[in-house]
Amino acid sequence: MLKRAAVLLLNCGVLLSGCGPESSTGSAEVLSNLTEAGFRAEDITVVDDAVYVGGDAHVPLEASREMLQRGEGSQEQYRTTNLVGSSVTLICVNPTSAFQSYAQLNKGLTLAIDNYNALGLSFTFVRGPLAKCDANIVVTTMSGTGHSTGFPSGGLPYGLISIGTGLNNFSLDVNEHVITHALGHTLGLYHSDYFNPSISCGSGGGGGPTGVGVIHIPGTPTGATPGGSIMNTCFPSSTNGELTSSDITALNYMY
Repeated sequence: MLKRAAVLLLNCGVLLSGCGPESSTGSAEVLSNLTEAGFRAEDITVVDDAVYVGGDAHVPLEASREMLQRGEGSQEQYRTTNLVGSSVTLICVNPTSAFQSYAQLNKGLTLAIDNYNALGLSFTFVRGPLAKCDANIVVTTMSGTGHSTGFPSGGLPYGLISIGTGLNNFSLDVNEHVITHALGHTLGLYHSDYFNPSISCGSGGGGGPTGVGVIHIPGTPTGATPGGSIMNTCFPSSTNGELTSSDITALNYMY
C-alpha cells in the first residue's frame, strides 16, 4: 500500500518564523508568481495566508520571486530554479528538544543526514547548533504523519522542517525516507512525479507545469515510477529510506 509522504500542515503557527503567515497581498503575489513559473493550479494550496506547492513545500514571497529570475525551463521537472549557493559548505541541522524526544524521528534524521554526506557534495550536513554554520535548518515536530518544509531562497536552504510525530510509530526506514525527502526540498528538489502523482500515490494526476519554475535535471529520467525516487509524492510502505540512483545523479549534478 502506498503511503503519502506529503501531508499539508494545517497550522502554520507550528512553523515558527519560517512559515509566515504572509499578508493576503503577499500571498496573491506568490500565487501569481507560481502560476507564471508554470506550477499547475491543483498543486498550489493556501493555508493561513501561507502558500504551499506539492502539499509539503512552503513558498515564501521572496522565493517565489526568485523562481522568475532565471531563463531555464522544461516540461519535465526534478528541481526548482531556487538552489543553495556555492558559498554554503556547512549546513547545520538543528533538531529541537521535542523532536529529539521521539526515538524513531531522531534516528531517522541521523540516517537522512548520512544519506547526503555519503555523496561528497559541495556542502556537508552536521547536527547543530554550531557556531560556524553557513546555514541552519531547524527540525521540529507537528501533529500527524506528514511533514512540511520549503525551497531555498537567497542562496540558503529553507530553514525549517516539521515532521509529524505519528511517524514515530512507523519503521526506521520510513522515518529516514520522509526526512531525506524533506531535506531534498530544502535543497531545491521537487516531486519527481509532480506531473502525475498517481504514479506513486495511486490517485490524482493531470498535466504538469511548463515554465521556468521547474527544471529537468540532465541524466535523470523524464518520467517516474513507483519507488523510483525518494522525491516521489508518495512512497511504498516497503521503502528502504535510501536515495535511488536517479536521486544521486540529480544531487551530483546540482551540487
